[in-house]
Amino acid sequence: MLTVLGFAMIATFLVLIMLKKMSPIAALVLIPALFCVAVGQGAQLGDYVIEGVGKLAPTAAMLMFAIVYFGVMIDVGLFDPIVRGILRFCKADPVRVVVGTAVLAAIVSLDGDGSTTFMITVSAMYPLYKRLGMSLVVMTGVAATANGVMNTLPWGGPTARAATALKLDAGDIFVPMIPALGVGLLGVFVLAYVLGRRERKRIGYLRMDEVLVRDSETVLVAAGGGSADDGVTVGTKTGAETGAKAGSGAGTGEDAPAEGGFRGLDPKRPTLRPGLYWFNAGLTVALLAAMIMELLPIPVLFLLGAALALTVNFPHMGDQKARIAAHADNVLNVTGMVFAAAVFTGVLTGTGMVKHMADWLVGAIPEGMGPHMALVTGVLSIPLTYFMSNDGFYFGVVPVLAEAGAAHGVSPLEIARASLVGQALHMSSPLVPAVYVLVGMAKVEFGDHTRFTVKWAALTSLVVLAAGILFGII
Repeated sequence: MLTVLGFAMIATFLVLIMLKKMSPIAALVLIPALFCVAVGQGAQLGDYVIEGVGKLAPTAAMLMFAIVYFGVMIDVGLFDPIVRGILRFCKADPVRVVVGTAVLAAIVSLDGDGSTTFMITVSAMYPLYKRLGMSLVVMTGVAATANGVMNTLPWGGPTARAATALKLDAGDIFVPMIPALGVGLLGVFVLAYVLGRRERKRIGYLRMDEVLVRDSETVLVAAGGGSADDGVTVGTKTGAETGAKAGSGAGTGEDAPAEGGFRGLDPKRPTLRPGLYWFNAGLTVALLAAMIMELLPIPVLFLLGAALALTVNFPHMGDQKARIAAHADNVLNVTGMVFAAAVFTGVLTGTGMVKHMADWLVGAIPEGMGPHMALVTGVLSIPLTYFMSNDGFYFGVVPVLAEAGAAHGVSPLEIARASLVGQALHMSSPLVPAVYVLVGMAKVEFGDHTRFTVKWAALTSLVVLAAGILFGII
């Protein structure tokens, strides 16, 4: 019964948010509360919620101060050179824009933190997507999938969990998987190219020409006459009429670039601190290095980093309050979603639904599949890491699969490597706090992101699995 109700609860949640019948926060709270009562454990709901909140509180704190920290870094201009470099590469061509999104997300993912990746990627690419009238779910889908593949880095979480659960060395798990993960990342770039071609077909082949800023509005002039170095505008092959149409949905004066070139971020904004650029760069590098070396818990590092960044860049109290207020919406939206997700995970775990679901899935594996348990693990990792937290999967399911595989001579290392396959899809799971940073900053409905991304992320995971089998890794 708990197995059926567990799957029913997850399915109900996904259907309601994808059909936009409920907001994610409401669905994350009300649906598990209803199912908790349905399984006859309504009296324990408070305990389950408090336990779930307790487990996710450090994550919420980390996200809160990470948003403030990187928000301040964006305000003071730390990422402006990256934005300009990406925009120079993109040249207003939708194909280059989407591929640039994938490349940027993959590079920034090297720090091992999804929230950081999404904040930097969206901050750099969002203005360009808006300006060109491109689909924002393409941006969130590509960024999430690229980050999912890179999330398998030993300091990213899943590899460390698999190593801990099976008492293995993280390097022995990860290093042999590099070729398969490389193919998966290549698959993301190919996907980005295909989606970029689709966007190019939808809105036309765009190129940068000239931007005129009049009365706080961007006037988009058709391509033709002048070089790409003169400035930036949006034009199409079909001339002025299509160019104007492309610009009509490109955003308001709020996103308008300063005269002389589209930078995505206003190059004359009053919050810039060019004299402190190298201090801010050094602080960020030191912060990321401390995260990788695990000198302190990540929430503590971001707390210290945010406090230091605010104090040095904005020494006046009023300016500090203004910067915090500027990022308050993002903080509230993301942390609110995290605490709502704590209700969902608390009920799913506390009622025993997760355990029954995992046991049912493992028990459903035919006896004849024993010698192929690594393949089974890879296939199961795709849906299970989407419907479960990484902790639940790696500490609850993987050891059982490894035990079953050992009985048929399958090495625990093969099981551990196969368990990483589903991470491309996992990063779009409603149980991953970082995904709410992504959709919140991109102003995309979570249901729209889910509907668009799931199929492509699942395909990427299958590519990684196929490559692992082909190379004899799994």
